Amino acid sequence: MISRFKLSLFCLGAMVVWSATSPASAEEWTRKTVHGGELSRSVDRDGNTYTGSTTRTGPNGGTYTSNSTCKAGVVDRCSRSYSATGPNGKTVSGQRYSAAGPFRGRSVGSFTGPNGNTVHGFRRWRR
Repeated sequence: MISRFKLSLFCLGAMVVWSATSPASAEEWTRKTVHGGELSRSVDRDGNTYTGSTTRTGPNGGTYTSNSTCKAGVVDRCSRSYSATGPNGKTVSGQRYSAAGPFRGRSVGSFTGPNGNTVHGFRRWRR
């Protein structure tokens, strides 16, 4: 009985070590949307850091692109930037940074509209 327990404990430890030293993983996919556009997504992981990008193209020529990076830990930190161009050529863009801990979180961001005006925002919350 003790040898089975030791073997199980050894296997569990080996899985933990392997998962901690495993190479980065990635996932990508593309699909058509209901109204004739296309959606592409990719996510990469390297340790506790996750990066992702999304691109959406509409049937009328409009595009949306978003890039994000998150680092997991006691305090999760993320940054995201995005931009969109309509079929008429007008562009909007923005970015957001956030940090969330076990008890509270905060985020700050900015948004630039098609006329070039920029709006800044700040938010705090409790969990």
